[in-house]
Amino acid sequence: MVSKWVSGTLLQVSLGIFVALMLSVSGVGCRNSANSGGDGTGPIVLLNVSYDPTRELWRELNSDFIPKFEAKHDRKLQIKQSHGGSGPQARSIIDGLEADVATLAMWTDTEAVSKKGLINPGWMEEFPNNSLPYHSTIVFVVREGNPKNIKDWPDLVKGDVKVITPNPKTSGNGKLSFLAAWGSVLQNGGSEEDARKYVTDLYRRVPVLDTGARGATTSFAQRGLGDVHLTWENEAHLEVKESGNKLQIVYPTSSILAEPYVAVVDQVVDRKKTREVAEEYLNYLYTPEAQEIIAKHFYRPSDEKVIEAHRGVFPEMKLFPITEIVPGWDDAQVKFFAEGAVFDGIYRAK
Repeated sequence: MVSKWVSGTLLQVSLGIFVALMLSVSGVGCRNSANSGGDGTGPIVLLNVSYDPTRELWRELNSDFIPKFEAKHDRKLQIKQSHGGSGPQARSIIDGLEADVATLAMWTDTEAVSKKGLINPGWMEEFPNNSLPYHSTIVFVVREGNPKNIKDWPDLVKGDVKVITPNPKTSGNGKLSFLAAWGSVLQNGGSEEDARKYVTDLYRRVPVLDTGARGATTSFAQRGLGDVHLTWENEAHLEVKESGNKLQIVYPTSSILAEPYVAVVDQVVDRKKTREVAEEYLNYLYTPEAQEIIAKHFYRPSDEKVIEAHRGVFPEMKLFPITEIVPGWDDAQVKFFAEGAVFDGIYRAK
């Protein structure tokens, strides 16, 4: 009896640790839909499962939305946040994390949740601008004074330059950085073979592959690894600010168009009875107030008037869509990031 109790206890503890690690949520302990308040009693609780560098963005958006919602509906609302690599976040939802909304980095991650039946087909048509309240891109962060004289993509493979970028198998930032690098070669008239040679050289210069965008920021800004960091535009601004301007941003002539979609997780909101709240929450993102907050955090808002008002912090650059590399995001996943695909061949070769 003792051995059974001990083994069972150890299993429970191990599972508890595993779930805690997978959630990585600020205060998320409510997987029970009875606690959502969606039935008209008690506070309403939403869970927003997002990607790594959006913590600060959603914190301010939530602080603006919640009092407006509570005043309008005379109901208490709590919005909990979960952040991590976009791919693992999608898998957490698939594995049972009860997200009311998914605000992931990549179309492929949201679509993976949809293919499991948790998000209804046609989810891109549910909200304005194809469910894209903002877009972004990949830029460079370099050390103060730009000692390696890095100005554009070809400079990343010159001399002894070391590059920090997260793992494209786990991170939306990592995928986009890979695709931006690959596409930069095609944009300049190079062939597929030229692009493969370029990214092979680039990843041979990567000393560590962190699993997510924020981990790569830590490696570059705090641990002092590398000469250049490939990262989201918004993360670059935060990184420079927190460094006390010991870092600086370099905008390449072209980069990939990053499109972080938003979606209601239909199966969850219908079970928790939180659909109306979740939809109101995501529709709020397109209001002038929310679009201003989005711009403040250096994401490029979908409202043209707002982005023009902030043109000084969003330099003009060519943002090429995924379709200039492959037919679509599914094709990119299969060609570059699936088991045994291009990235595996490059990194195993290293």
